Amino acid sequence: MIESILTPTLTIAYEHHGPDHGEPVILLHGFPYSPRAFDEVAPALAAHGYRVIVPYLRGYGPTRFNSPQTLRSGQQAALAQDLLELMNALGIEQATLCGYDWGGRAACIVAALFPARVRGLVSGDGYNLQDIPNSIRPLDPETEHRLWYQYYFHSPRGVEGLRQNRRAFCLLLWHLWSPTWSRIDERYPLTAPAFENPDFVDVVIHSYRHRFSYASGDPALEWMEEALAKQPVISVPTLSLCGADDGVGPAPVVDDDAGHFSGFYERRVLAGVGHNIPEEAPQQTLKALLDLLQR
Repeated sequence: MIESILTPTLTIAYEHHGPDHGEPVILLHGFPYSPRAFDEVAPALAAHGYRVIVPYLRGYGPTRFNSPQTLRSGQQAALAQDLLELMNALGIEQATLCGYDWGGRAACIVAALFPARVRGLVSGDGYNLQDIPNSIRPLDPETEHRLWYQYYFHSPRGVEGLRQNRRAFCLLLWHLWSPTWSRIDERYPLTAPAFENPDFVDVVIHSYRHRFSYASGDPALEWMEEALAKQPVISVPTLSLCGADDGVGPAPVVDDDAGHFSGFYERRVLAGVGHNIPEEAPQQTLKALLDLLQR
């Protein structure tokens, strides 16, 4: 069942599983996905007695901005602030966080800057904080090729292309990013309606422009972006899950994220798994969460 709660910026829609008194776990989807990514994870956690919250990020599903004047920002700090405001509104002082892509970025930022709010972290693809000051540096050609969609979004043509063809466009990304997953035709129709949110296009475009310094961020969040530019270390217990078949960010042989973590940290590379980690590998995701929760 979908519930909603008012925060200073958004009315956030979320799905709630398990008892209200259970230890909280928050599961965060990415782009272009939805809470459906956790359909086989959330009920299993609830069966263990945990209070499981699965929100729709800004620009997705029934989540709405409270004011038409609010910048439809997709910047990393906004995603993290949304997570903090959701926790505050629900009276959650501390939670275990699990996220990937955009959701993983929000979880990593809160873990880095507000470690007292995070008991443990399961992060898709490790350290997800964007290094915006260095974003102008070219990457190797193969990596640049995988980021074609981001450069497309920098143009007016890309904005209109996403607006007119959002379902077909996002379906293409699912195929490119999870090239060995056999359940796309079954699972994609369950998520695609979440892209019909009136703010989806604006939030997505701003996200991919801001990370390259091609769009200004929310002035109220500049303090957070300045803190993130220092690439702070994450000190909370962390498990990193990486898809070996990820079509947008293949897991490197050498873990180049390890230096961004202190304390307990472990990386698990998942064979046969692409970018949509919790939906492609629900049992491995569940195990990672329970391993942290039961430490």
